[in-house]
Amino acid sequence: MEKDQLFTRRTLLTGVAALGAAGAGGALALGLGNGPARPPAPAPGPPQRSPLKPSAYRLQPLTGYGAPRAAPRQPPVRSEPILRMSGRGRTMLLTFDDGPHPEYTPAILDTLAKYEVHATFFVCGEMADYNRDLLARMYDEGHVVGNHTWSHPQLTTLTRRRIRSEMERTSEVVEKAYGEAPRWFRAPYGAWNRTTFQLGAELGMEPLAWTVDTLDWTTPGTGTIVDRVEEGAAPGVVVLSHDAGGNRSQSVRALRRYLPRLLDSGYHLTIPRRRLI
Repeated sequence: MEKDQLFTRRTLLTGVAALGAAGAGGALALGLGNGPARPPAPAPGPPQRSPLKPSAYRLQPLTGYGAPRAAPRQPPVRSEPILRMSGRGRTMLLTFDDGPHPEYTPAILDTLAKYEVHATFFVCGEMADYNRDLLARMYDEGHVVGNHTWSHPQLTTLTRRRIRSEMERTSEVVEKAYGEAPRWFRAPYGAWNRTTFQLGAELGMEPLAWTVDTLDWTTPGTGTIVDRVEEGAAPGVVVLSHDAGGNRSQSVRALRRYLPRLLDSGYHLTIPRRRLI
């Protein structure tokens, strides 16, 4: 069965072209003063739900700012995903799909913080809903959070109503936990169609794909992941990795190795702020 799923994933990935970038974050401040006494704290609410049991997708992984609460601007409806980031210099984007995961995502965030680098995380709603603290941390540390659907389905096989639900539910969770609605969307498996572009635009999101695929979901080995990133490094490229959907310890170790090397080579790892092409 696992062999069939890997074949399906490789088939979906065949022909996926180089793809591209977007988004930004900030920080909130709370003012303190000598105002009137605070009212009594409300009684504690019901206990939180237990974490979701991992879905079949999680056990068998497959392959992939406006003001808070403000109505999202509507970008143009594109016919293909954004291909790459424009701008001068040796600038690259690191992106991570399928999380946040309570073990691997914090390790990735720790490494990014160590080198003062920002990245873009395309989160699945069902994961984000039970790891909202990690989305808040991403906001505080200046990372961008994008929409990767709720349950990671192949959107081209779904009805328009189901696609909208997958996108909307995730955007709602992101806005509540991250503080801003996502402005970037990535289709699972890189499977785009006219409906995904239209609905994404209606929800205020630009379609962002990737240029360099580490294929880390196949767990090829830490060294192989490092080689793929370093061999694909070039101005404007977008690197695709994963922080959930399976055992991502190789992805965590690879980041610790290739990130300082890229920085030493003069690359600037950033979030998508610039004009996209």
